[in-house]
Amino acid sequence: MTIYKIDGSTIKNMIISGANNLENNKNMINALNIFPVPDGDTGTNMSLTMSSAVKEINNLKSIDIHSVFEAAANGTLMGARGNSGVILSQIFRGFAKGVKQHDELSVAALADSFMEGSNTAYKAIMKPTEGTILTVIRETAEYALKTKEKHTDLIAFFDILIHKANEILDKTPEMLAVLKNAGVVDAGGKGLISILDGMLHALKTGSILELVAGGNQEEEGDSQLQEFYNAEDITFGYCTEFFIKTEEIDLESYKDRLRDMGDSQVVVGGAGIVKVHIHTNNPGKVLETALEYGELSKIKIDNMREQHRELHVEMAAAQVIQAEPQKYGIVAVAMGEGIAGIFKDLGVNEIIEGGQTMNPSTEDIVKSINRINAENIIILPNNSNIILAANQAKSLSDKNVMVASTKTIPQGIAALMALDFDKEPEVNTKKIEKSISSVKTGLITYAVRNSTYDDINIEEGNILGLIEGKINQVGETVPEVFKALLENMINEDSSLISIYYGKETSEEDAENLAGFVQEAYPDCEIDMHFGGQPLYYYIISVE
Repeated sequence: MTIYKIDGSTIKNMIISGANNLENNKNMINALNIFPVPDGDTGTNMSLTMSSAVKEINNLKSIDIHSVFEAAANGTLMGARGNSGVILSQIFRGFAKGVKQHDELSVAALADSFMEGSNTAYKAIMKPTEGTILTVIRETAEYALKTKEKHTDLIAFFDILIHKANEILDKTPEMLAVLKNAGVVDAGGKGLISILDGMLHALKTGSILELVAGGNQEEEGDSQLQEFYNAEDITFGYCTEFFIKTEEIDLESYKDRLRDMGDSQVVVGGAGIVKVHIHTNNPGKVLETALEYGELSKIKIDNMREQHRELHVEMAAAQVIQAEPQKYGIVAVAMGEGIAGIFKDLGVNEIIEGGQTMNPSTEDIVKSINRINAENIIILPNNSNIILAANQAKSLSDKNVMVASTKTIPQGIAALMALDFDKEPEVNTKKIEKSISSVKTGLITYAVRNSTYDDINIEEGNILGLIEGKINQVGETVPEVFKALLENMINEDSSLISIYYGKETSEEDAENLAGFVQEAYPDCEIDMHFGGQPLYYYIISVE
């Protein structure tokens, strides 16, 4: 089969197919983590970013090529999570620019859109790093421009570009030493190629590549309150969702059995896996019936009446307009009950739950900005993988927004301590940046796979100590690594040691280590706090 031109409908299917393929491969992409720590989230971030594109595309009334690419660009922009998601959103923004002059997508137009995608992504990054997704899109785009005159068939051309992209991806470890040391290729580049592979599948076959077992995209009828009405008017109060793992099921017969149990039913799938969504007053009966067909997974039950009441409370609160705006409003990204409480106590207006493994989207940050009535908004990303999304949110806001370059929780706390609510933004910007540079951050976590880092052999389950994001200690026990890591963080100028113990650490263990620290470093003030953070046994701050 030969294809010379692509219309909007085909592009729509290609993008959805690409998003599905990325979702199907996200765990593999997550595993391409430079460090063997439990925070590999590139695949998840890119997949959630693409799911926003799919939602925008599915809401389109006009399916022409310009509208589809523009919807994909807008969706990825607002849904962008993590650095990889932000870069992906800029690539799609470039794609949208590249097709503006074309009513249909030809080989030449495809090559031009790839180049625009690359150029737009590079312009968005202050210090582009080669050996990443940026290199993959740029060299692929350059190859597309060089060879476009030799081709007319889009299938063959797309296939050649993906082959070229894979060649470039295989070379990324030679461009970045950290990739070579870890024995992996760039995760963002792999994610981009997964999208392109899914798009090619739709182009070749005319059909969208299916999700293996459900994905980020929500089927029609998923649990979203579409109208405003009294909570008491909700006939069936529990939104119930789950998957049935089954080899044989008659969907129509099963739907008949559900009919009297509730409304808003969605039953999709077939042999192997079936997704069920229903609004019901008896979730237990629904689940009991489903168990007759097979094993259940990903069970989710929401009380819609409660959600609706909370929504109205939020709306009422949002309508309360302060007579005078505050001078400063603060948005902070944090994960862990204790850490969130500390930020609130220090004056943060909006806490966005997130951090390692769960990066908030650009839209999440924009919404938090919009909820604050203040002349100046300060965003504390507290994670290097969130700074790009924060800056993207800043560019979308009409307010005076400042993004502090906080890469860790201790840096975020130091920034808050330095903030003077009576000073002007220019003064506070300098004070915050100075405070960030005065803090050292240590993390204690565990290895999720075997690896080698700086000639150190790391085995799955080893305890890891990181200083400023780099592995510094490897050991068998948490106290052993903690003590060695802290020794490398302390110098003669150190005066304050703050320790935040995590969700999986007992208060007794934390107090024992605090006692050791007090004895070992009597000249330093010791602060111990419950952080409640997942993945990390301890976060250590030294000032």
